[in-house]
Amino acid sequence: MRLGWLRGITLKILYPLFMLLGAFSPSRKERLQRQIINLNNKLLRAERPRATRILLLLPHCLQTNECEIRLTYNIYNCKRCGKCEIRDLISISDEHNLSLFVATGGNLARKIVKDVRPEAIIAVACERDLSSGIADSYPLPVLGIPNERPFGPCFNTRVDLNRVREAIEFFCKK
Repeated sequence: MRLGWLRGITLKILYPLFMLLGAFSPSRKERLQRQIINLNNKLLRAERPRATRILLLLPHCLQTNECEIRLTYNIYNCKRCGKCEIRDLISISDEHNLSLFVATGGNLARKIVKDVRPEAIIAVACERDLSSGIADSYPLPVLGIPNERPFGPCFNTRVDLNRVREAIEFFCKK
């Protein structure tokens, strides 16, 4: 079932409309962004695209603030101390032969996508960055995983590793 056109309408028409509505009600904006991410993910699952060149794109805020090494672009500079989930994400990425990058924002994320030229993306970020990145990347299939923010935005965030593994299996399943 080819539902790419429906995902396109969602990302190119519904998403800007939601953001316009969110401008008048900032308290609802994140909820509207989350709805776009969930709708995109559902439509993508119905499309069932397969990919071998998968990019796992992460936000820099997954790294603990206590780390002495700032991971920007090259995630393999990580000491793998285990204080954050970066070590596990590197292992998962290596196990599945994925391209793995950390982006400090939308411009760097777009550059990484352009340079890597993946067939599919698994992206972890806050709702704001994730929804805009998914819309910017269309028609490329992007599964979005919102990060968890127990300490607030952009500070020691987390990601559900099981959701990352499930997203990888989705794209790789024959």
